[in-house]
Amino acid sequence: MTDAPASAEPHEIRLKRLRMRSWRRGTREMDLLLGGYADGALAGLDAAALDAYEQLLEEPDQELYLWVSGARDPDPAHVPTITAIQSFHNIA
Repeated sequence: MTDAPASAEPHEIRLKRLRMRSWRRGTREMDLLLGGYADGALAGLDAAALDAYEQLLEEPDQELYLWVSGARDPDPAHVPTITAIQSFHNIA
């Protein structure tokens, strides 16, 4: 069975799925950072920003935490999304 492409998925279902993935990361720190962002910001994002966020969720928690905390420069492809998360949480 193949997963349907995100574009074929109803918007509300996609948001619920991304929220779940954000809150079930594996480390409590990333659960709080990404889950809080997902609850507060995802509904206002356009399709391209949701695509970028979904790609960010593929990264390991250890890297994400270093990027969001500002301890390490993020992968250039993720800079806009990381910046949005940092701004949402008033980090940096």
